Amino acid sequence: MSIEIKAPTFPESVADGTVATWHKKPGEAVKRDELIVDIETDKVVLEVVAPADGSIAEIVKGEGETVLSNEVIARFAEGAVAAAPAAAATPAAEAKPAAAPAEKLVNPAARKLAEENNVNTAAVSGTGKDGRVLKEDVANHLKSAPAATPAVAAPAPAPIEAAGERVEKRVPMTRLRKRIAERLLEASSTTAMLTTFNEVNMKPVMDLRAKYKDQFEKVHNGTRLGFMSFFVKAAAEALRRFPVVNASIDNNDIVYHGYQDIGVAVSTDKGLVVPVLRNTENMSLAGIENAIRDFGLRARDGKLGIEEMSGGTFTITNGGVFGSLLSTPILNLPQSAILGMHKIQERPMAVNGKVEILPMMYLALSYDHRLLDGKDAVQFLVTIKDLLEDPARLLLEI
Repeated sequence: MSIEIKAPTFPESVADGTVATWHKKPGEAVKRDELIVDIETDKVVLEVVAPADGSIAEIVKGEGETVLSNEVIARFAEGAVAAAPAAAATPAAEAKPAAAPAEKLVNPAARKLAEENNVNTAAVSGTGKDGRVLKEDVANHLKSAPAATPAVAAPAPAPIEAAGERVEKRVPMTRLRKRIAERLLEASSTTAMLTTFNEVNMKPVMDLRAKYKDQFEKVHNGTRLGFMSFFVKAAAEALRRFPVVNASIDNNDIVYHGYQDIGVAVSTDKGLVVPVLRNTENMSLAGIENAIRDFGLRARDGKLGIEEMSGGTFTITNGGVFGSLLSTPILNLPQSAILGMHKIQERPMAVNGKVEILPMMYLALSYDHRLLDGKDAVQFLVTIKDLLEDPARLLLEI
């Protein structure tokens, strides 16, 4: 029986996609729900799995080709290869007992993680239904066998270029990277972008975190108390006090949003993505930490949905995790402002006429001067600074 394999249904904001990688070749045996192809859009990478046991009869759209929503990309032969392996295995069943592990059920996400880390799924113990190997099983296998990585990686340095050679490599830009480039250029050319800076003493937050982090983790079922949740709550409160920072320009209109949906920039191997925390004004610190952790894990594995990265009224980006001491973040259109966090650096500061060594962080607020005056932008940033330097204000809303 022949089945048409179609591209996923793209949202209205996504016009088309590109076939990134075919994981199976025509005629190769495929299990039901096994990953067969990745389709890359300008926002996420979508996975297409096999509809049944069988094999790919024909690939209609090759790697690098553009596909539309629900367009046929391949034809699938259901059960076409089911008999062949059984017949081949019958005479050699006793001589080749090792063939059994090949039938192990493996989730697509687990298979992808295993391939990225050169792990044989046959050696991984599955904890899912019917012994299915889950992504967590592969992760636990990697943790329990750290010594295996250097052994596999050892031969890698072999292809060393001869001294004096000037090697160049040209690769096509991914659709996601092209879209990021387009949006950055659009923000730079269509807005009157300006950046204001301030610095915040992180000692109060660090002391509060050190005092309650163990108790916080116990009460909230293992959720760790980080810095980002404080910044999100401070930003949500500041946005409530300065609605114009939470607004956006739509042609000749100003759209004021009665909610604070804050995007948190997450860096991945394929580029920067910005999943959105909805209604942060109603979220707890633990809820924010859980959501950000979940976003980070799924962004790494390419599992974020397009709807989770759509919208947003304000964005926070943290270059400090990479060691950045100071930067000027670029607006995430159509938003009117973006907050940049940076590295916490101990510096001598004058406090009440005395010099003290304090953990300081530079904050940067880039904003669209067409909508925000300097007064509003500066006061907004000072509000975030005050809330972080006296976290009790977040609770008292003062």
